[in-house]
Amino acid sequence: MQRRTFLQQSAMAGAALAFSKYSLAKGATDFPVVRIPEAQRKFKSASVEKLIAEVKKNIGNKEIAWLFENSFPNTLDTTVDFEVIDGKPDTYVITGDIDAMWLRDSTAQVWPYLPLCKEDKDLHELVKGVINRQVKCILLDPYANAFYKDTSKVSEWKHTDITDMKPGIHERKWEIDSLCYPVRLSYGYWKITGDTTLFDDQWKDAIRLIVKTFKEQQRFHDHGPYSFQRNTAWATDGVPLSGYGYPAKPNGMICSTFRPSDDATVFSYLVPSNMFAITILGYIPKMGLFDAQFNKEVLDLQQQVKTALYANAVIDNKTHGKHFAFEVNGYGSYNLMDDANVPSLLSLPYIDAIKSNDPLYLNTRKMVLSEETNPFYFKGKAGEGIGGPHTGVNTIWPMSIVLRGLTSIDDKEIKHCVDVLQKTHAGTGFIHESFQKDDASKFTRKWFAWANTIFGEFIWKLYREKPYLLK
Repeated sequence: MQRRTFLQQSAMAGAALAFSKYSLAKGATDFPVVRIPEAQRKFKSASVEKLIAEVKKNIGNKEIAWLFENSFPNTLDTTVDFEVIDGKPDTYVITGDIDAMWLRDSTAQVWPYLPLCKEDKDLHELVKGVINRQVKCILLDPYANAFYKDTSKVSEWKHTDITDMKPGIHERKWEIDSLCYPVRLSYGYWKITGDTTLFDDQWKDAIRLIVKTFKEQQRFHDHGPYSFQRNTAWATDGVPLSGYGYPAKPNGMICSTFRPSDDATVFSYLVPSNMFAITILGYIPKMGLFDAQFNKEVLDLQQQVKTALYANAVIDNKTHGKHFAFEVNGYGSYNLMDDANVPSLLSLPYIDAIKSNDPLYLNTRKMVLSEETNPFYFKGKAGEGIGGPHTGVNTIWPMSIVLRGLTSIDDKEIKHCVDVLQKTHAGTGFIHESFQKDDASKFTRKWFAWANTIFGEFIWKLYREKPYLLK
């Protein structure tokens, strides 16, 4: 993914300077209008606007209220293209400053709006449209992670990537989570609305293809049909050994060539993504849309992956006790770290993979939130949090701070996350992809809708459950 704009200092410093006069604002009148003008907004939701007005009115912390007003509707304001195609709603969702639709990001960007779908018919149709568009993407190529709206468009990576690139695909990086997220969205939509009318034969074909792809990437008999190589000097975009990655001993876990960050894995069994797969495989039978034979196939696969994961991915560390590794290879090797994208080890309760008070998760949490054991946990003058190879060392992703707050069971820790987020938006009024640990004015991606929307989800959750932390 083309996110690597970090420390293009002239551009970033200029942007930071333009907004710096707002970073010390104290009163409600000091916060400027930075949300896109109403006439230019891509999609309007009455329920979202009503919620924004309510939160602004009742949150004591006016800067957080301002950030919520700007960030929560950012996906709707700037990234969605909604229409009706062949009588069905269709919603194409870009990530922000990249004009392509990621299966992961598009789910994550609309996920926080699901609770409002019951009362908002327009929002209801928008989410249905995202699901319909995701089905088209999966059926085009289950191994691709990002797509164009125009299925005849040829990717800029066509001439650098050695893989089966088809028209309509922006990037073809195999990531387990890319197929987990559409199931999560379908299941979440169904749970809230009870509506099954959009789960037609095409949707069912996409679900069957997801299961088929997971099985292929268990690699019991061969490498499967997917490989990827890129002509590039950027190491995390390349996949060694003819594009199949380093050897992994078949054990029932699913190989993921890339992480949710779109960076190549070191060891193919990416633990958070396998746990996400276990979770969504459990969702499919619950929806009651398939016959008993297919449901059994799905649950058998789920159990196979789960058994292999707990046998291979739990390590006993003398510092933190038993916890999950980030990646393993089935031969006994493991990678201790975490990456800021979701799924991550930190985010496991958020994706319903484990309870937030589970001792195994709590030990894992200690590992990933420690500079001693996670090489991508950074502390600096501006803040602390998890980053990743994607934006380089000493860069912190606000998304990791949000997830720390969303998964915490400690009020003091949650409040700390709110405080760090409040002081690291660099006066822009929006949440960024990453910032330099000692200087939040050095950041990547001024327009990254997922980070904005999940921040809004966090604040809304606190508003409902712990409003005293937003005084």
